[in-house]
Amino acid sequence: GVESILRESDRFRRNNKGDTAQMIFTKAHKGLMKEGADWLQDTSGSCMIVAALVATVAFAAAFTVPGGNISDSNDPLNGTPIYLGKPSFTVFVVADVLALFSSITSVLMFLAIYTSRYAEMDFLKSLPQKLIFGLVTLFISVVAILVAFGTSMFIVVRK
Repeated sequence: GVESILRESDRFRRNNKGDTAQMIFTKAHKGLMKEGADWLQDTSGSCMIVAALVATVAFAAAFTVPGGNISDSNDPLNGTPIYLGKPSFTVFVVADVLALFSSITSVLMFLAIYTSRYAEMDFLKSLPQKLIFGLVTLFISVVAILVAFGTSMFIVVRK
């Protein structure tokens, strides 16, 4: 922020020790950068675990559909979900797919944060963008898995 309001000639001016403003800033904030990196790693690790759990549940729900499948070996529709074609089943499938894809995206974003280089310039734009995108996709995945759960409960116990 300070750099943007300085004149171009003052940005590279050195003090009596030979340091530029950027060099002084970097030295003064070295500890803060380490704390920020540790916090980001802890946060992304925790969120990655939650996102992986959501992905696991969403993946399992895709193969254990509510109501089960047709299990008559003489029926040409053997193995087809019983409620296929019903609007509530469509809502379940869409919510489950959204939960799976958004949780996997979230895991990838948090993995990108976890393996980042944590350079000074990364804290300005790259890391906050990855964190926000990871948190948004994690939130979407949690909401979608709740919608899928609610829809499956509706399908199973509606009668």
